[in-house]
Amino acid sequence: MPAHHELVVDALLACAVLAFTIPTSMIGYSFAVWGTAPFWIEVLVGVGTAATMFVRCHTPWPAVVASAVCACVTGQTVPMALAVFSMTAEHRPRRWQYVALALVAVYWVVDYMDPHTDRSIYLNFVRAVTLIYLPALVGTWVYAYRRMVWDLRRGVREREEIAAAEERRKIAREMHDTVTHAVTAMVLNAGMARDATEPSEVRELTATIEDKGVQALSELRELLTVLRHEEGDLAGGVDAIARLVGEAKATGLHVDLRLDVPPEGLPRQVSHACYRLVQEGLSNVRKHAPATRVLVTCEAVGDQVAVSVTDTPDEALHGRAAGRTGVRAAPSLGGGYGLAGIRERVNLAHGRFSAGPTPEGGFTIAARLPLK
Repeated sequence: MPAHHELVVDALLACAVLAFTIPTSMIGYSFAVWGTAPFWIEVLVGVGTAATMFVRCHTPWPAVVASAVCACVTGQTVPMALAVFSMTAEHRPRRWQYVALALVAVYWVVDYMDPHTDRSIYLNFVRAVTLIYLPALVGTWVYAYRRMVWDLRRGVREREEIAAAEERRKIAREMHDTVTHAVTAMVLNAGMARDATEPSEVRELTATIEDKGVQALSELRELLTVLRHEEGDLAGGVDAIARLVGEAKATGLHVDLRLDVPPEGLPRQVSHACYRLVQEGLSNVRKHAPATRVLVTCEAVGDQVAVSVTDTPDEALHGRAAGRTGVRAAPSLGGGYGLAGIRERVNLAHGRFSAGPTPEGGFTIAARLPLK
């Protein structure tokens, strides 16, 4: 409950206490358990009990004690009902039953001594239990209900935060894979264009840079469409792996492809994970090991699809690279989130991911993904 709403409720309860105590004292309808009390004491006790309503949400004891004193001095028992309900609804002390029973006893004594009502021990007891213990019991239900609502709201907030974090990771993975691959290829072609001497070669390389830029923008547009509408196909699948290999060959990499997967037989998430793994693997080869031979495999094996990108050092290619006639390495663009993103993709598709050096001195990233 907002703070200003609590203040309004406290003020209304204080007014209720004053309405039950001050007028009865003014018309001589009040009484004390020991006889009579001076008028100013009754007014002081009534005002003090009303003031405790403003602190009932912080601590229950001032209202409990003041209401009991008010009942004994003025004969008004309604403030006790308000105090005992606030005690269990706002705080629920560990020994609330004993406090409620003590107030029941105070009510019974005051009601029995009231000159304006009957002096039936049974009826006095029934009224005490009904008007004191029952509000305390109802207060415990209110307290439990509030805690349940609070826990549910906290759970909803936590789930919203988890969902938002997952969406951020998803966007980060897609942006990293799309932008890094395209920019790496564009940087490589730009470097080759700078070293090229033939106009026709320069035109071909700049056209490749333009095509990669258009492709990157197209993939980003498709990504934004998926994120906005939560529907449609993700950019890239196993059918686009051959295009990735062709682009890698165009930049000078020596890549072999083994592709034996029916594109129509793969779940969308699995197909996209295969595409992104190959994309990330080829980007890493460009950046870290351009003078190697690369093998890209994507094959259906039983009820799984096995996809991998493996590079193997080649001395002849290293010699040509040293002589500036082979493929050039792309500059590092920083980051380091590519493999982590691929691992997350594979885990989301319930697959197994591995990455590490090979016995031949190269490096491989691989995954096995279920087809069903």
